[in-house]
Amino acid sequence: MFWKSTYNEFIKIAAKPRSYIGLGAITLLVAVILFAMRMDGQSYLSFITGSFEQTLSFQGSVLNGNLMAFIVLQLLIIHIPLLVALVTGDLVSGEAASGSIRMLCTKPISRTQLLMSKFAAGSAYTLIITVWFGVMALGFGKLLFGTGDLMVLNSQGLFILQSSDVIWRFFSGLSVAYLALVTIATLSITLSCFTDNSIGPIVATMAIIVLFTIIGTLDVSVFDPIRPFLFTTHMAAWRSFFEDPLPVPAIIRSVVVLVAHIMILLSIALYKFNRKDILS
Repeated sequence: MFWKSTYNEFIKIAAKPRSYIGLGAITLLVAVILFAMRMDGQSYLSFITGSFEQTLSFQGSVLNGNLMAFIVLQLLIIHIPLLVALVTGDLVSGEAASGSIRMLCTKPISRTQLLMSKFAAGSAYTLIITVWFGVMALGFGKLLFGTGDLMVLNSQGLFILQSSDVIWRFFSGLSVAYLALVTIATLSITLSCFTDNSIGPIVATMAIIVLFTIIGTLDVSVFDPIRPFLFTTHMAAWRSFFEDPLPVPAIIRSVVVLVAHIMILLSIALYKFNRKDILS
């Protein structure tokens, strides 16, 4: 019954026009970035490479598909949470507003299973968004620009990742990015259990992300004790896979924090949903 309910919930998501806004936005934005880099990418890289190309040995062109995918991830990954919350934010509140939640709760399935099926369907939609994002960034990047070594510039300096050492880093990075997006989906679903307004959970989710991001970036010592426990602090953990050597403890810490947020938020959502008044 749970899997049938999950399938029905996913069909509901697929039937909503807003569900395709995310896919369309990703397609358009990635296409614009790749087109711009195709037309004038060398000038964009000139301030980074400088004279390095004369002293470093690259396997293929510096301006290649791996670099394009890395640039796209850097520019767009922070905008994907809005596209996820846009769909998952009304999985409960939307049905409460329309009154269909009453019919759902009369079916031979517990409220816990019903909410978990919504969570599973929302996670599946988030996975589709993440996979499509990866296909557009890496697949079309390689198609247009070819392959080659990946040049990464961070606070520690500039270093090169061999082309053969890049693919697994992208897949691992996208996996952690997916976990971060599931955290966002869980947050919006949890907020959706507290209201019958479809817009409220979406706006509240983005407001919380902005608030936590500000707390995480403000150089104020009073926030130091809580920064490591904010999920927004670990949403960029995918970048750790493009460091050498790989900061394994930091990656594990980020995964643990994100999973902990998912479990805590799900617990709150289940508590609220099981006590939700569906008659008023």
